[in-house]
Amino acid sequence: MTREDGEAIAPDAFCIRPAEERDRAAIENIAQSAYAVYLERMDIKPFPMIDDYGVHIRNGNILVLEAAGRVEGYVVLLPRDKDTLLLDNIAVRPGSRGTGYGRALAGCAEEKARSLGCRRIQLYTNEVMTENLAWYPRLGYTESHRCVEKGYRRVYFVKTLL
Repeated sequence: MTREDGEAIAPDAFCIRPAEERDRAAIENIAQSAYAVYLERMDIKPFPMIDDYGVHIRNGNILVLEAAGRVEGYVVLLPRDKDTLLLDNIAVRPGSRGTGYGRALAGCAEEKARSLGCRRIQLYTNEVMTENLAWYPRLGYTESHRCVEKGYRRVYFVKTLL
């Protein structure tokens, strides 16, 4: 398996860990590059492109996936209530798509939710992010509702954890 830049990737040679301040620039870069594809489809910037990752890092709400010494992806997890963990944002460096990193981060989110005693994970995506609308059901999520929040046309999904 290789990244877009041609560098070989061993799919099991990565770790997922809490983000540190030193990871902030990499996280912001991934958010900008991963969500840039949606700029043409939306009339406002995707929220992950303007989110404050410093706050998420300080609050301990973000995990990064690191491979070969480089941050390749991240997931932002926010407690909703005692039963629900919100998977607020998940992204992988565009050159590392197809490596299984996104699936690994989603799996880690489920483990985190279970460790917190949550019975479900909720997430949302924008209705124009059709790739996500297809991907989340493959991970076992079901659409729960659609709404407009903060100017974004969001599609909510939920997954009940066993």
